Amino acid sequence: MHWLQWMILGLILFLLIKPFLPNRWLTNLTPTQVKDLLKKPQEFQFIDVREPFEYKNGHIKGIKNIPMSQLSQRQQEISHDRAIVITCQSGFRSKRAAKILKRSKFKNLSHLERGVNSWEGKLSK
Repeated sequence: MHWLQWMILGLILFLLIKPFLPNRWLTNLTPTQVKDLLKKPQEFQFIDVREPFEYKNGHIKGIKNIPMSQLSQRQQEISHDRAIVITCQSGFRSKRAAKILKRSKFKNLSHLERGVNSWEGKLSK
């Protein structure tokens, strides 16, 4: 019975750290990289998954707001033909949003690591 307790403890620890592990299919971007990509709107689409009140308090110019709470219902607004850059406040919701989009067969997913909190430029209102 002792080994069963260790297995359960190991499983619990894995589930706790899993959200913090990197994903091979999701590219982490720096603010500088996102600034460069924003210059290529024909190749990339940019999505901010924060709620509207957060977005209105300050967002990166050129990034469309599709709140996480509406992402599943609004996927038709996202093209499968262009790479997707996702952002949120800190980087956690953008990772979750990327998982949702990946399950819906979207490819070329990336996110602003550490989210809008890491943005070095002026935010639009």
